[in-house]
Amino acid sequence: MRMSISRLSLCCLFLHVFILGISAIRKDVGFLQKQFCRNTVQGRYLLSDDNGHVCDALSVNPQSRCCPEKGDKFSCHGCNVVSECCNSYEYCVSCCLDPSRIIKEQVLEVKIAKPASAGKYSSVFDFCAGRCRHNSESVVHENAYLSDFHHCFSLPSNSSAANYTFLEARLNGINVLVGRRGESCDLVCKSKGQSCVPNKLLVLNQCDIIQRYMSCKGTCLASIGSDQPAEVVDDAPEHLNPGACLYTQTQSMLSCYGSHQHTRRLCPCA
Repeated sequence: MRMSISRLSLCCLFLHVFILGISAIRKDVGFLQKQFCRNTVQGRYLLSDDNGHVCDALSVNPQSRCCPEKGDKFSCHGCNVVSECCNSYEYCVSCCLDPSRIIKEQVLEVKIAKPASAGKYSSVFDFCAGRCRHNSESVVHENAYLSDFHHCFSLPSNSSAANYTFLEARLNGINVLVGRRGESCDLVCKSKGQSCVPNKLLVLNQCDIIQRYMSCKGTCLASIGSDQPAEVVDDAPEHLNPGACLYTQTQSMLSCYGSHQHTRRLCPCA
């Protein structure tokens, strides 16, 4: 009799533990959430998801819409990281999503369009997907691209979002120097025993920054040239706007080696 009671107790205990185990497993499963991705859908062959992966349309997960998590994340394949412009839309978005290249608080202040009533981007992915599409800064004569690298994710030149505080933070450790007329930044930096830092030219290519280091005679103009950002010397021909500061609209032309006989360059050295 005692043996039967003992066996019965063991059976009840086993069933109790088993049921609790199943319950616990079910609770754990209940907390699992499916992952869904937003992705670019305009490409015929490739797409980029909001995790920063690029894949072909056939390999994307049909349920989650995510790319396989293999290969490089935040890939800048086919991109000029100095000008922040790429030769393909999908890799532009992937490169743009890299937190080391984009400051979230900054891009969320960018307006989607130029009118004052235009809304702002609601996420970094929205900014990257929108900014990497062809924009007016990558087009010349309204029907031709300035270069093959016409998918750009840099902030709109001299936009309100490119505020002074964020730009200054990106120049930490950089010695900003003004060259003499006709000098390239390569020469300017070497004269001080330093080297030109090409990926900081994009940061200097903003009127707010240029006007801190140069007088600009109250004028900062959009231009095109590898000698920019720069200031036009006072004795330059009148049609070159003597005393004005210039920033380049063609970001792919930013270079440490550009120079012009009528300008003084603003240079990032380290």
